[in-house]
Amino acid sequence: MLLFISDLHLTPQAPGVTRIFHRFLGGRARAAEHLYILGDLFEAWPGDDCLDDPDDPFAADIVAALLALVKAGVAVSLMHGNRDFLLGEHFARRSGARLLPDPYVLSLPSGQFVLAHGDALCTDDQQYQAFRALVRRADWQEAFLARPLAERQQIARAMRQQSESAKRDKAEYLMDVNPGATDDFLRAHGYASLIHGHTHRPATHDHIVDGIHVERWVMADWQETHGECLCWSGEHLLRERLR
Repeated sequence: MLLFISDLHLTPQAPGVTRIFHRFLGGRARAAEHLYILGDLFEAWPGDDCLDDPDDPFAADIVAALLALVKAGVAVSLMHGNRDFLLGEHFARRSGARLLPDPYVLSLPSGQFVLAHGDALCTDDQQYQAFRALVRRADWQEAFLARPLAERQQIARAMRQQSESAKRDKAEYLMDVNPGATDDFLRAHGYASLIHGHTHRPATHDHIVDGIHVERWVMADWQETHGECLCWSGEHLLRERLR
C-alpha cells in the first residue's frame, strides 16, 4: 500500500494540522509500504539549519516524527513545494526521507503514475512562474542561505504575507493548472495518471489526450480539523479523510 499527501503547510500557527499529522504518522501511515509527500509539507522553510534552532523546536519535532516512521519500516519520499523549496540534504539525512525531483515517474507492476507538486502547471500566472524560476536558481539559493537564520525567517514571513495578499487579487484561473500545459505534460509522460497538489482544489479529473483517457488526481490541502491522503491499494486510488 502506498500513501500520498500534500499541502499540509505545517506551522506552529496551525496546531490542529500538526496534531493530525503526528497522529497520522503514528497510526495510519505505519500500515503503508511507502509515504509520498508531494510538496508544501511546511508553510515555510528558511534553510536546513532551522533544525538546530534552540529557540524553535517545531521543525526538529516534525523531522523526528518522520524519522520514527522510517525506522518503523515505512519508506518516505518528499518533493519540494512552492513553500518549502529550500529543503536540502541535511533535512533528508535527519528525517530519513528521500528527496524527489519534480516531476517524478512512479512505475509500479500494476500501473504508472507521474507525481508533481503542481505549481509548474499553473502557467497562466506568469508572475509566479518568474518567481519560481528565480528562487530555484542555485546562485539565488546560495546567496539567500548565506544570510543569518533570523533574517531568513523574517524574509520568509514577509514573502508569505505578500503571497496571501497577491492571491486575493488574482483571478481564479491563474491559481489553477493550465489545460493545455497539463495535456502537454500528460502526453510527455506517456499518458500516466497524474497525482499533484498545490491548487487546493481536490478533485479527480478525466483528460482525453490524443484519444487516450488519463486521470488527474488533485490532492487536498490540510485544515485544522482534518487532512486527506490518497491510498493506492495496488488496484485503485482512494481518498481517505484524516482526523
